[in-house]
Amino acid sequence: MKRISHIHLKNIVTVSLVAMFFSCGNNSKELRNLLLVENLPIGVAKNINHVYKDSGKITSKMYAPILRDFSNRKEHPYNEFPKGLQLITFDNGGKDSVTIVGNYALTYAKTGISELKGNVVITNHTDGSKLYTEQLFWDQKTDYFFSEKKFTLIKVRDADTLKGKGFESKKDLTKFIAKQISGPLTIKED
Repeated sequence: MKRISHIHLKNIVTVSLVAMFFSCGNNSKELRNLLLVENLPIGVAKNINHVYKDSGKITSKMYAPILRDFSNRKEHPYNEFPKGLQLITFDNGGKDSVTIVGNYALTYAKTGISELKGNVVITNHTDGSKLYTEQLFWDQKTDYFFSEKKFTLIKVRDADTLKGKGFESKKDLTKFIAKQISGPLTIKED
């Protein structure tokens, strides 16, 4: 009697497992919609080390511990870097470079706007200038930075430290608009 019960139990488990496997569809559209509804990324990558090239020349390098890909969003696809990122751009044949670092970042694919938060530092390696702020927006299409948060700009070449609230600049920090400023500023006349 025990043997027959054991065989019936095995058969019931086997039939249940087979039914479960066949009932699961492999519909990628359904999976994509589930991920969208559940607000889950379509992909996650760890320890990113990405090199961008244009016409065979390296134009930038990006490093990030984690990348969450939300490109499955129809209206506003984006990438999230929850543990920050470091981006190094190379211009003028690699002679001029700028490093962008932040503790958290979002990059929106349709608009080309990135938002960096937490200990944001922009370094122009050509002239040694640095910008420190807590939040910064970057228009990648025009290579333009802007922020309405407090900032500190150190211009090594001019030995100036400028503090304020509100900042706009070209990516290399050479031409900028500073708002609500304090501190000495050296102005050169042409």
